[in-house]
Amino acid sequence: MASDRLMRTTHHHHVYVVELADQVWNEARFRRCNPDYRLGKPLVYVGMTGLDPDLRFDRHKAGIQANRYVLRYGLRLLPHLYEVYNPMPYAAACEMEVELGIALREAGYGVWQG
Repeated sequence: MASDRLMRTTHHHHVYVVELADQVWNEARFRRCNPDYRLGKPLVYVGMTGLDPDLRFDRHKAGIQANRYVLRYGLRLLPHLYEVYNPMPYAAACEMEVELGIALREAGYGVWQG
């Protein structure tokens, strides 16, 4: 039972994906980072957190340690893109944040990473 408790405490990090409003495309910096964006694909923010993704999204929207694109343009979480990976240890979440962002970009998404 102690190993179960240890696993729960070490596996509490999450990756998450937030859908951004189309207006984020008007941001020159966002456009520059997404030269291969395919029209019609979602525009998203990919992040990593030690909190539940719902709580982290609420904190972004409240301006607490918020990414400016999520604060201004964040619409909703897209759990179908990330929930299969969660929860995980910190190091794995750091790596998965990068990998997920790369995979979404390769699929034509417009991506901003935390």
